[in-house]
Amino acid sequence: MTKKAKNAMIQTERIKNAILLIRGQKVMIDADLAELYGVETKVLKQAVRRNIDRFPSDFMFELTKEENQSLRSQNVTLKRGQHSKYLSFAFTELGVAMLSTVLKSERAVQVNIQIMRTFTKLREALIDNKDLRRELEELKQITEERFQIVFETLDQLLTVESKPKKIYPVKSIFSEFA
Repeated sequence: MTKKAKNAMIQTERIKNAILLIRGQKVMIDADLAELYGVETKVLKQAVRRNIDRFPSDFMFELTKEENQSLRSQNVTLKRGQHSKYLSFAFTELGVAMLSTVLKSERAVQVNIQIMRTFTKLREALIDNKDLRRELEELKQITEERFQIVFETLDQLLTVESKPKKIYPVKSIFSEFA
């Protein structure tokens, strides 16, 4: 494996680990994006604030105090100065794509390409999971129908077995000697 391919694989893994589920949406936090882009979080936020009209609510939202606190508590080891006293921005896939128009460095463009590829892979995996889930449901339905037939047959057999049998008088060979 070439050094470039290895770096791309490591980058993809870092991106996957930075994608979080907040408010039912897959997002990336400003600090993680700033690290990937090689800029300070403050610089990224300033660029976004200067171009806020490019970031509607389905592109980016600010975390609540509770969400921010929850995010902080999930990171056990906090480095001094790593977390801002300000609330974090969460960027959806569309917001991340828009960042490339705001951050105009070559690195930002390359990182954005890698992030978009990662989001696409995650979406494909989700579609594959949906297909698998649908197939399992269909198989479960077929299996239930087949087992239902087996259970109905068993019930019928048990019903027949549980009916009292009519007993006919049996002539014993000993009755002749009585």
